[in-house]
Amino acid sequence: MKTTNKLRTIFGQIPDFRRSHKQLYDLESILLIGIISVICGAELWNEMEDYACAKEEFLRTFLELPNGIPSHDTFNRVFSNINSNEFETCFIEWVSILAQLNPKEIIAIDGKTIRGAKSNGKKSPVHMVSAWANDNNVVLEQVKVSEKSNEITAIPKLLEVLSIEDTIVTIDAMGCQREIATKIIDKKADYILAVKENQAQLYQDLEDEFRFGKHILTHLSNELDHGRIETRICSIITDFKFTEDNNKWKNLTTLIKIESTREFKNSDKSIEKATRYYISSLYANPEDFQKAIRSHWGIENKLHWTLDVAFSEDASRKRVGNASQNFSILNKIALNLLKNEKSSKVGVKSRRLKAGWDNHYLIKVLNLMKV
Repeated sequence: MKTTNKLRTIFGQIPDFRRSHKQLYDLESILLIGIISVICGAELWNEMEDYACAKEEFLRTFLELPNGIPSHDTFNRVFSNINSNEFETCFIEWVSILAQLNPKEIIAIDGKTIRGAKSNGKKSPVHMVSAWANDNNVVLEQVKVSEKSNEITAIPKLLEVLSIEDTIVTIDAMGCQREIATKIIDKKADYILAVKENQAQLYQDLEDEFRFGKHILTHLSNELDHGRIETRICSIITDFKFTEDNNKWKNLTTLIKIESTREFKNSDKSIEKATRYYISSLYANPEDFQKAIRSHWGIENKLHWTLDVAFSEDASRKRVGNASQNFSILNKIALNLLKNEKSSKVGVKSRRLKAGWDNHYLIKVLNLMKV
């Protein structure tokens, strides 16, 4: 089958860690069944085996399975032991073909905890940092955060492998670090970084700038949604007066303030007000910054929320070896494909079910693995 040849071209590059004389199933077949079964709804190792057994006749149209279907123990052992860095390299190579980034596209970077992936409470849950391309609707890359580290060390590793020239990278306050801003500029992209009290002096400087500044441009937007009215005022300053050492933030150009007010219709809830600050290397008008900052939350709604609801990722208890990291890549492969298959107008969870039931629809999904 032409579709699976495309899959083999990229993911067949992963080195096999097993001894050749003990192999009953070739690595490519295990990887292909793993990818396809996750697209079709599998979330556990035994569900991979159950899917493959139910679809054995279909799978044999493009796979050689002289020893039948691998057991759930085989799937567990393989995905727990294959090199995660190699798997991620193949993932990046594929995504670079699937997604052609647009000029000034928003690349949102944020972390997500897989809360179920811990051993009897003795270890902290697994934490992944991902990059989300807003226009393309795809995950570009992920990096696992070391147990003894945090997102500050993981984000530069993620940026190192990404091709983000002429895009706009948005990161929450954890990523508001001079080294990260420099890395983004060195990759020929622009940044919008959220500022909170973790950068105490910078936060105070921004408050002073907007308290005493005279050359402030603003844009107001109103949105009625889900029984609430939200008003957002975006203000920007490009002429700094009080910000100290601004030259240490590479290419710092614009200071941004977002003031939001939420009013709830037909509810006794009180009015919610919030003020947020950002810094950016970008020259743009307040309306454009308003849209870019709103777009950042696509990584929460379209990626993290979907992984939890449609893939039950937060409940995953895979922890042995590289299992959690590699299964997270499988989920993101499936998510990228299912979100970009446009013929079905239902949600991602329903698309997984449809792919499992309908081989013709599954082939449509797999045909997006273009090479």
